[in-house]
Amino acid sequence: MLEQHIRQKLQKKPLLLMTHIVIGYPSLRESWALAHRMVDAGVDLMELQIPFSEPMADGPVILKANQDALAAGATVSKCLEFARELAQQVPIPLLYMSYYNIVFKHGEKRFAAEMKRAGIYGAIVPDLPIEEGADYASAMAAEGLAAVPLFAPNTPEPRMRLLAEGGSGMVYCVARKGVTGAKTDFSADLGDYLARARRATALPLAVGFGLKSKVDLDFVRGKVDVAIVGTETLRVLDESGVRGVGEFIQTLAL
Repeated sequence: MLEQHIRQKLQKKPLLLMTHIVIGYPSLRESWALAHRMVDAGVDLMELQIPFSEPMADGPVILKANQDALAAGATVSKCLEFARELAQQVPIPLLYMSYYNIVFKHGEKRFAAEMKRAGIYGAIVPDLPIEEGADYASAMAAEGLAAVPLFAPNTPEPRMRLLAEGGSGMVYCVARKGVTGAKTDFSADLGDYLARARRATALPLAVGFGLKSKVDLDFVRGKVDVAIVGTETLRVLDESGVRGVGEFIQTLAL
């Protein structure tokens, strides 16, 4: 379902934009307004992060957003209800992003079934190795949902192929080692890595970690299918509010 949607959208534009929100940051009401403003500004896909106390792949900006959302009362059940209602109102694919502890405690089959009923297209679970994710992948496949695999710059091509075969929907290419939000070097090395990723799988490629501007998106155009802008939208939200995020997205001009 996700892969088909991406391929259909790519017939109209060469690079899609995916953004990221932390559900409940700075409040559920503002998360709702933020998601709608992003859609109105032209976003093609959106990650909805279910906040977690130890988001190991996230840098200080998203880490703080997770902590603040939890402190404000965000719970898994509230986040799932938020996503279900949002999916009924917006015309773009929504994906969950969270950590395996949340999926495990909720129950993999139950998590996938509720995701399907809510109209969510799939999930990104960055801390679940493929060697330990068979039950999760099976539960997602049974519901026709995307279990999005992740590549890193130091992932060998044989393992890239293994990860892609065990996943679905698209591949999330982490642009560099480390956590979200730090500076990414948009150089020949990144281009070579994305070329290796393209050779390793026929799935659509998305790239995230460090994309902040139209210049960055222009660099990855033609190399991947989806550009992911996450931390920068939260920085803009903190500085300029929901309206500022909409204006920022429009500057990306995909």
